Amino acid sequence: MLTEALTLQLGYNATLVALGAMFLGVAAGVTGTFLFLRKRALVSDAISHATLPGVGLAFMIMVAFGGDGRNLLGLLLGSALSASFGLLCIGWLTRRTRLAEDAAIGAVLSVFFGFGIVLLTIIQTMRVGQQAGLEGFLLGSTAGMLWNDAVIIAVGGALTLAVVIALRRPMTLVAFDPEYAAARGLNVARVDLAIMGLAMAVTVVGLKIVGLILIVAMLIIPPVAARFWSERTDHVALIAGGIGGASAYIGAGLSAVAPALPTGPIIVLVSFATFLISLLLAPGRGVLAAVLRHRRFQRRVHIRQGLLALAQGQPIYERYTLRLLQRAGLVEADGVATETGRARAAKALRDEARWALVRSDQALEGAAALYDGLRDLETVLTMDQITEIDRRIGAPQGVAL
Repeated sequence: MLTEALTLQLGYNATLVALGAMFLGVAAGVTGTFLFLRKRALVSDAISHATLPGVGLAFMIMVAFGGDGRNLLGLLLGSALSASFGLLCIGWLTRRTRLAEDAAIGAVLSVFFGFGIVLLTIIQTMRVGQQAGLEGFLLGSTAGMLWNDAVIIAVGGALTLAVVIALRRPMTLVAFDPEYAAARGLNVARVDLAIMGLAMAVTVVGLKIVGLILIVAMLIIPPVAARFWSERTDHVALIAGGIGGASAYIGAGLSAVAPALPTGPIIVLVSFATFLISLLLAPGRGVLAAVLRHRRFQRRVHIRQGLLALAQGQPIYERYTLRLLQRAGLVEADGVATETGRARAAKALRDEARWALVRSDQALEGAAALYDGLRDLETVLTMDQITEIDRRIGAPQGVAL
């Protein structure tokens, strides 16, 4: 069944949901990258909650003019206006009062969401309110999605993605160094407003599929997961878009296989699964990679200490150190150094003497800052510098030049 869902063979509605969700996921992942880098994740939460009053008011206005109030384009327009007003309120409170940005966000988020809940309660008392299905905008609802709805979601996601691509350079510059961006002549406030506007667009477009409560997860989780895989902003944005799109597509497929499960939460859970995989398995920044690096560092420390003990004629009592030296072919089973082990031990002892002189010479202060007890001196100094150091220290006792 899942294979059929992922190959778009479960019917018209499932296909619409999967494709619409995929476009939304890609746009959310790429847009969320700049929110994440700008450290504005909480703003996306405020934007999403600020959409609810707009949904309720748009429904009431459409009903007042003789419609049934469930036109998706009208509801999304109302949510966009409401979210824009919420952003303006946050900006005004931050600039004109002593409130910090997080406090302003918290105030706007709670007030707008509370007002929206009141409006939904009033709508439920209306004659057409009980069939409105507006509660689906809280957690998302894809049941009975129409072709027009899917087109609106897909086109909205594609347009948002296009704007992100067009503005990626100024947004990247502002995200990393707003002072330098301002010195280059960029209007940082406008770029910030563009980032917030794109986040609002993704939020509004995603209300139908994911809902206003969970859309923040689609904006933040993919870039956070992508950050484990790359150090470059453009790569992070591409990976985040891929994670967002794949998570939405797979989540929509799982929801189609199990219709009782809501699509939005499933998409978020799949996205979180990719985050866990990234956290654990990413080659550069993942937990497993960090553990392996630590193990390699420990092995190098034990071998280094073992070689110094051999050079100074001291017995090696640590069994783990002895095993490592044996595996490397540096000692025999009885702990006696091999020919290779004696050569390595002599070099280790001589390097200790070299580093001691480097750390005491102010002219070599830059090289001394790189000392960690394991780094080869040849990677820091030239051969002429090393030859001069050897001349100054002479040969350590028992070690031939």
